[in-house]
Amino acid sequence: MDEEYDVIVLGTGLKECILSGLLSVDGLKVLHMDRNDYYGGESTSLNLIQLWKKFRGNDKPPAHLGSSRDYNVDMVPKFMMANGTLVRVLIHTDVTKYLYFKAVDGSYVFNKGKVHKVPATDMEALKSPLMGIFEKRRARKFFIYVQDYDEKDPKTHEGMDLTRVSTRALIAKYGLDDNTVDFIGHALALHRDDRYLDEPALDTVKRMKLYAESLARFQGGSPYIYPLYGLGELPQAFARLSAVYGGTYMLNKPECKVEYDDEGKVCGVTSEGETARCKKVVCDPSYLPNKVVPYYAFSLLKHYLNRKQCNP
Repeated sequence: MDEEYDVIVLGTGLKECILSGLLSVDGLKVLHMDRNDYYGGESTSLNLIQLWKKFRGNDKPPAHLGSSRDYNVDMVPKFMMANGTLVRVLIHTDVTKYLYFKAVDGSYVFNKGKVHKVPATDMEALKSPLMGIFEKRRARKFFIYVQDYDEKDPKTHEGMDLTRVSTRALIAKYGLDDNTVDFIGHALALHRDDRYLDEPALDTVKRMKLYAESLARFQGGSPYIYPLYGLGELPQAFARLSAVYGGTYMLNKPECKVEYDDEGKVCGVTSEGETARCKKVVCDPSYLPNKVVPYYAFSLLKHYLNRKQCNP
């Protein structure tokens, strides 16, 4: 390890691995280290033994749970939009050759006391009980407007400036009822609350277009895809890209200490008594706790939490 590098990267989260891969492709000499014995940082996917070690210490998982390698448990579970920015990054950097994806079979909403599938085809839309027949006709006109909308082509705007017109005003033009508005805002545009209704409609239209484009990309039952072996595969794919271009990886490196010269500039990283010299360090915040500004927040809840919710 006693060598000199252009860049040392600490932590193997997705951001760190993307940067490591791109820097290596650009011809820089990169050393990438992590205190953990796995890739992914806080967004990793753990096998059963790793999961037990993280949350139960030295306890071993029960034998009846099966082989540890059969598990890939995401610490931050998320789906990916099939035509989203992250997928385009994966394709552009050609790391998809290291990954296997599965299209998610369906997307569902809870409405009027029942769970319903979000329609993914014209036939499903016709049969769906989420809207009545007349409401479907009105909604279809709105969906056609969204589908045809081109931010750069005023002819598709129908006289509306969506950077100024609110989502509420845009939807009101088509006379859609409240249930349909909820469906559009939360099942298609994927807004987390109702603030979007009084915000410029352009963002909601873009979100709906992304949903439709992602749905059409793989012609599956939903717009989502998922790495076959968990989200931890994403940083590993960029780690492989870095390695192909000469990057060096070291896992399970404890106490990675960033070193500074007399002028206060970064000059290297020390771990296990060895120091690797470098010109720059890229790391996640946990490696520089003294450089991070703590942020505190107080949350007001609309309901109480019982003991089980506070102690999962």
